[in-house]
Amino acid sequence: MGVDGIGRMRSAALASTGPGPRSVQTIYFIRHGQTDWNAEGRLQGQRDIALNALGLRQAGMAADRLRALAGDALAEADFMASPLSRARQTMETLRARLDLPPEDYRTDPRLQEINFGAWEGLTWAEIRRKDPGGAAARDRNRWHYQPSGAGAESYAMLTERVAPVIDGLTRTTVVVAHGGVARAMLVARDHLDLRGAPRIGIRQGEVLVLDAAGWRWA
Repeated sequence: MGVDGIGRMRSAALASTGPGPRSVQTIYFIRHGQTDWNAEGRLQGQRDIALNALGLRQAGMAADRLRALAGDALAEADFMASPLSRARQTMETLRARLDLPPEDYRTDPRLQEINFGAWEGLTWAEIRRKDPGGAAARDRNRWHYQPSGAGAESYAMLTERVAPVIDGLTRTTVVVAHGGVARAMLVARDHLDLRGAPRIGIRQGEVLVLDAAGWRWA
């Protein structure tokens, strides 16, 4: 099923809930802090790379922004993260900064970063040199292009696994995950189109708010 199919299923689900719109849960999305591979411009995908010193500081910065945004509502919020270590380190640093038990959150494997297959560990300059045909094909269709290699995904495939996660939320949720996951959430919530989503930068150390009013950085 493609992204268009996901949209049709979501519309049908909303229609089947009876009178009144289904509640849209607020998501406070935080991208993991910087790693050395981020600093080098390498595609991490599902490689398990730890935060560097700047990444740990960015996690604290995100916590301060989150406290200012959500305040007392954080006491009732759900917290969930990608199981990759850079996301878990960010979550645990953030929760400690918020005076919450660092490990009292849940992980969901569907929140792992997009799998870049054979491209993982490479910079874009290296990809264009080693796989010019693949790089050119991705330039033509960033959303649907699937690299070579075991487990590789397109953004469309990523959205198919991320959309059920956000559809299943029952309360305000703090999500710590990855840039690709944020793009998938923005499409699944109908905030961005398939051309714009893969081109948007996902910031570190800030909070992306998705709610009934739309989306914004804070």
